[in-house]
Amino acid sequence: MRTFLVLIVLLVAGAGGAWYWAGTQPGPKIEILEPTKGVGQTGQMVIEVGAPRDRLQQLDVYLEQNGERKATLFSLSDAAQASMLTPQADKVRIARTVGKQDLPDLQSGKARIVASVVSPVLFGFRTVSASADHEFEVHLTPPPVSVQSIHHFINQGGSEVVVYRTAAGAKSGVRVGDKEYPGFPAAGAGIAGASPELHVAFFALLWNQDPSTQISLFARDDYGNESRASFDYKVIPKKFRQSRIPLDDRFLGKVVPAILASTPDFKVQDPADLVASFLAINRDLRQQNNATITELAQHSSPRILWQDTFKQLANTAVEAGFADQRSYIYRDQSIDQQTHLGFDLASTSNAPVHASNSGTIVLAGWLGIYGNCVIIDHGMGLQSLYGHLSSIAVKVGDKVAANQELGRTGSTGMAGGDHLHFTMLLNGNAVTPVDWWSKQWIQDRIIRKFREADIGAPAGTN
Repeated sequence: MRTFLVLIVLLVAGAGGAWYWAGTQPGPKIEILEPTKGVGQTGQMVIEVGAPRDRLQQLDVYLEQNGERKATLFSLSDAAQASMLTPQADKVRIARTVGKQDLPDLQSGKARIVASVVSPVLFGFRTVSASADHEFEVHLTPPPVSVQSIHHFINQGGSEVVVYRTAAGAKSGVRVGDKEYPGFPAAGAGIAGASPELHVAFFALLWNQDPSTQISLFARDDYGNESRASFDYKVIPKKFRQSRIPLDDRFLGKVVPAILASTPDFKVQDPADLVASFLAINRDLRQQNNATITELAQHSSPRILWQDTFKQLANTAVEAGFADQRSYIYRDQSIDQQTHLGFDLASTSNAPVHASNSGTIVLAGWLGIYGNCVIIDHGMGLQSLYGHLSSIAVKVGDKVAANQELGRTGSTGMAGGDHLHFTMLLNGNAVTPVDWWSKQWIQDRIIRKFREADIGAPAGTN
């Protein structure tokens, strides 16, 4: 009996010790990873809790501002919100947006995220808890933006430039319909002493955008706050030519296998079916090539690299113009329609191809429908493309001067004969080179605005 009583005492003491010990254990670790700097119209909350999903009894997160609870950001007891929880090996993660767009009561100033967690211990007989909080700033005032230049005229399919002011560091530029064209500090135009607020943005109204498309300035900060400003402009509508491109088996037999062999990552259903493969190349590969061109534009120099007027390849005849609406005819049937976004310039076979202006080579190699291709970055989103080359004499990273040889004309890619496919690009979008070939246009549309804004002009443009 005595042994039994001792055993009972020991068991009770052990249970009491375990009960006490369990109650002294820390709760799961809570890390509030985001927001870091703050939030605005948009923002992100990311929280990690150091416990697996099945070890969580309660998990609540709320937002507090001015001493008041503004919103519940997460509750494990709410089935809809619980779906935001992502279980990982030994922890869980919560991610959601927390900006003004999601939380209408959010106000400018300081705010705090508070998180609390309860986890069972001792086989569920006790629980432990933990909490964490994180203070951050709420920014709801968008950066100011205002136009400085006047008299903006833009040809449909063509280019323009605007000079404007906005807060230094804001992401800004021109929005044309659903297209955005980034702005750059005006100092990048080669003007010493330009204030950090003064910016320059080249933009375009694309060939397929309606002349009534809305054009405006925008400026937004890192918190999703955006301001807009209108400016005066006049659109000059253009009509583009319709053309028919006859296809025959000889042309398809020359072009299709060569493009497929040089583009191994591009797959077609049956390479022996030349018509179907041509259509895949003309549609899908063309889109892939355009995506590559768009990506290259994202790394354009923030400084103007060109000087004076851009030059058309010397002694060439225009075989096809910009934005020609092409119908491809095979055996008297129209099998495809595409838009030719450049000029086809022809002279003699294997003729030297020269840089239309100075800049940096950002592509020198095979580019699908363009065959052997060179793209020059001229800065501030402006680039020029040279396609169908038989050979290339430059490499990526080279600094080239105007009239420097880039390679030789040829018929690589989607070309029926020896010629140069040339176009100008703004932020990856093809625009007519005619504007840039005109000294008068550059003086009136670009240099005039720089002078009227009292910021000078690119070197060599006088």
